[in-house]
Parts: sequence; structure tokens; C-alpha cells
Amino acid sequence: MSKNLIPNHEDCNSSNNQAFHQILDARLSRRGIITKSGQTVLAATISSWGLSACGGSSNAVASSPKLMSFAAVSKNLLDKVTVPVGYTAKPIYALGDPLNTMTAAYANNGNDTGYENRAGDHHDGMEWFGLSSTGRPSVTASDRGLLAVNHEATTDEVLSSFFLHSNGGTASLPRPAAEVDKETAIHGISIVEVKNTAGSWGYVPSSSFNQRVTSLTEVEISGVAKGNPLLATKYSPNATLTRGTVNNCGTGKTPWGTFLTGEENWAGYFTRNAADNTARGNDKSVTAMNRYGRTQGAGSRHGWETAGSADKYQRWNISKTGVSMDGSDDYRNELNTMGYVVEIDPYDPSRSAIKRTTLGRFAHESAVFGIPTAGQPLAVYMGDDSRNEYIYKFVSTAVWQASDADPVSRMATGDKYLDSGKLYVAKFASDGTGQWVELSITNPLITAYAGYMFADQADVVVSARLAADAVGATKMDRPEWAAVHPTTGEIYVTLTNNSNRRVNPTGTQSLVDSANPRYFTDVKGTATNQGNVNGHIMRMKESAGASGAAFAWDVYLFGAQADADASKINLSGLTVDQDFSS
Repeated sequence: MSKNLIPNHEDCNSSNNQAFHQILDARLSRRGIITKSGQTVLAATISSWGLSACGGSSNAVASSPKLMSFAAVSKNLLDKVTVPVGYTAKPIYALGDPLNTMTAAYANNGNDTGYENRAGDHHDGMEWFGLSSTGRPSVTASDRGLLAVNHEATTDEVLSSFFLHSNGGTASLPRPAAEVDKETAIHGISIVEVKNTAGSWGYVPSSSFNQRVTSLTEVEISGVAKGNPLLATKYSPNATLTRGTVNNCGTGKTPWGTFLTGEENWAGYFTRNAADNTARGNDKSVTAMNRYGRTQGAGSRHGWETAGSADKYQRWNISKTGVSMDGSDDYRNELNTMGYVVEIDPYDPSRSAIKRTTLGRFAHESAVFGIPTAGQPLAVYMGDDSRNEYIYKFVSTAVWQASDADPVSRMATGDKYLDSGKLYVAKFASDGTGQWVELSITNPLITAYAGYMFADQADVVVSARLAADAVGATKMDRPEWAAVHPTTGEIYVTLTNNSNRRVNPTGTQSLVDSANPRYFTDVKGTATNQGNVNGHIMRMKESAGASGAAFAWDVYLFGAQADADASKINLSGLTVDQDFSS
């Protein structure tokens, strides 16, 4: 079995767009933080100039948060959850836990089945949805609620983890169908009721709210790409349905009370045969697949397509195997049905999940809303979590109505705000300003782009990476989770790291810029890592509201080990109580 690239380490961006480190290098120089040699820090922290650049100050917060009183927990390398004295930690909802009373208790011996009704693997992003005593949605409930949990992956990249199969999993191809059936079910998301009873938290196996979405659950396609031939498959020739969601990482929560989950490293689950370019006539789909990490001959992460001739296995092979012109007799377009923000109603298990295509297709992390303001459109901020990818914003056509915070139909409200609007990508300048560039088929930079011929707006959102290339978006250091300040509206984006940054790049390496400014060598034992190893946190502030095209930006914090070189690495002067990485 061919081992796939490590998730997040792919770098499919061969465009000549400026990289953030180039911009940030100039920014730091302009602000006097670093001397011309780039070696001497003239300020202990970045936050002082970062706030002013975003139009605020260190006193900008309207009210102080209520602080929790507990003794600090020192850093350690123990393989356990460490909590302050007087506190305890216990699992609430663990891998294999049954979601209903008809599913057997988890034995954890490799012989368990029925993972469609069990907790999946690799719990990642989570969101809380309160429940009142009568079972109604509640924004204030703190002792009973629904926990939405992503199940991103399995423990091993190539095979499933040992606890899933009694023999540890088959290492050779073809993969046994019984093993693959477990692995496809263990991905996706869970919605599970949890409650606090007499001071002890637990989940409720008998709850009617409990639900699972796996990589094979039927999901609706909505938004501008619904019905477009780019998403036509044997399963849904009219491009209105698909199956499942995979590699769900970051999350979000809508103002109307639904769950958003991002499809992140989905490309590696699919395979293409070594003659696929020729079979496709080297059409533009080859360019698009290359840009999303599926080159000709690329093997899949788990070999699910080898488990048999059944349709549920063959959908993981995206080679052109049929004779149709539109892909309705094979799964050549199946890759185009992955890579979206998926909306799920946690309060209604009978309602299908929906892929919101208008928000763009890429390696989605979280989707975070700006502050809803009556009479104004909603903004959703998103990151593409791969090296040298981009930061995006979606702005709804509909303007916010306060009554939609508790609507009659939550998913219909999602249709209203998420299916129609404008998609933007961020372009940073070294003077601390930036522009949101609209990704529209009417944008001359997109219509004239030599790298890919866009047919319509659906093509633009489905190939959002290529559209962002076309307009000159700034390459970033793996934009991952985002958050919006609840009073100032400032947007914070974690740029996790980028091993590809260099001062003098060669080959496919990328140059540092003002928004992604650091390159250094990090040594841990005998291992040496280079690039922007620890990442940083970007802060942005809209200049003219959610629908505006301009923003201010600065680096809020540079991740670093406290004892790292303060002239090149620990630029924010972090101490042992607050240092962080990635």
C-alpha cells in the first residue's frame, strides 16, 4: 500500500503569488521591530503595535472577563490530562461508545461492529448546543446539552488502528471489505446528548437526539454548485446528493443554532490510476485535481477502493472509467463533492446534512461568524489548512434578522444565509493593510487566468484555490482555526506552521514575507526542523464592516519556546508560563 502524504504537509500551490513571509518581513522593517539585518528585536512583544494597527488599544475590551480561580498547572511531558489541585478529569464520550441502547457495549478487542452507531475515532473540533429542561434549544443551559464532535481520522495513516481490527489491520492490497466497512464508519461526526447529574458529567445513550454522520451517509449538495456537472456522479447524476463527510477537523456554530464542520484533508482518501490523464484527454479537470493534491497515479490513504466491486468501495477511485461525457457513469467527479463546510442540525437527527458549496472548496478548518448585526450581511471567516494556502471570507446576500436566532426551520435559515453571497480571499500588504478580493466569474483576473479556464461561478467555488491563485492572494503558513472577538469584532487566525519557508528558497520552497516573516532552524534532540516551525497568530480588523473590502492586520503573537533566540524566534518575548507552538 502506498503511504500518502502526511495530512497538512501537502503543498500544491505552485503559483507565483506573494507569500506572507515576504509581506511580514517588510512590515516588521517598516514598524521598526527588527533592524535591517533582521537579527535584533527592538520590542519585547508584538501585541502593542498589533493592537494599534488594528485600530484598537490595550484597553479596547469593553468589560473584563470573569476569571476562574485555580492554581496554575506547570508544563510537563506526561502522557495524561493534568488538571489543577481539587479538579478531576474523566472521559465523557470515548471511541466506540454506543449511541443507542441496542448497540452492545464497546469491548475494544478488535471484534466490535456497528460503528455507524458508535463514537468514531480522533475526536477533533467540538461545539456545545444547550438544551432546556423541556428539550428545547437553549443558549443559557449549562448542565444539559448536545455535544457535536468531529471524528477526523484513524490512528494510523495507512491502516486503521489496532483496536479496530483484531489482527491490527491488513497491510497488503486488496483490503478486506469487513475492515474497510469499519474504517468508513469510524469517520464523520457525532451529535450526542450530555448532562450533569449530581455533579458528574456523562453522555445519554438513550437520547433521541443522538446521531452519527459517517463517510457513507447521504448528504445534500446546496449552494451555487448544486446541480452543476462538475459534481455529477454515478450516485447522483444530477449533482444534488453525495455520500458522507471525511477528515472533519475544525468546526463552527451558526447564529441560528446549527453545527458547521469542515472537510480538511479529504483528497488523500481517493486514488487515480496511472493512465488517468490520457483517459480524460488531459482536460482541465487534471489541472484542478493536481491543485488539490491528486496527481495521476496517486494512491489512497487507506486503500478503501480495493475492497470490492460494490459501489460504496468504487466511489473512492476517481479515475475516468466510464464512457459518458459528464461523469454520470463513474466517480471521476467524486473529488469535487468533498472539501466543503457541512451544516448539520444538532436538534433534528431526521434532517440531512448539507454541503454549503458557495463558501468554497478547500481544506477547510473552522468557519467562524463575525458579530451578527441587524440589517447587515453575515460574514464567515475560513482558512485553508495546507502549506502556502489562503484565508477566505464569505459574505451573505441576506441581511441579518434577529428573529432568525430562533427560527422555525434551522436548515432553511442556513439556505437563506449560506447559499447566496460572495466569496473573498485575503491579500496582505506590507503597510498593515489588506484587501478582500472577490472570487467571482465576473472578476477580469479570473476570466483571463491562463492557468485554468473557469466556466461559471460554480467552477469558481469548486476550484477556489485556482481562483485565489488567479487574483494574487497571499500564501499563508497553514491558516487553521479562527475566532472573532465578541466585542471588537477583530478576527484571529492561527497560522499553524510551514516547513517550506526559506529566506533564500529553492525549488518548491516559499520565500518569507511580511505576513509570514519567520524562518529558523529548530533542534529537538537529534531532529532538525526548518521553516516557520512554531507558527503565529494573525489579527485582522475590518475597515468598513463585514461586507467591506479593506482590513487592517498585524501579527498578534509569534509561537516559540521561551528559551529560544529572542532575536530570530521568540519575537513576542514569551515566558515559560505562556509559550506555545503550532
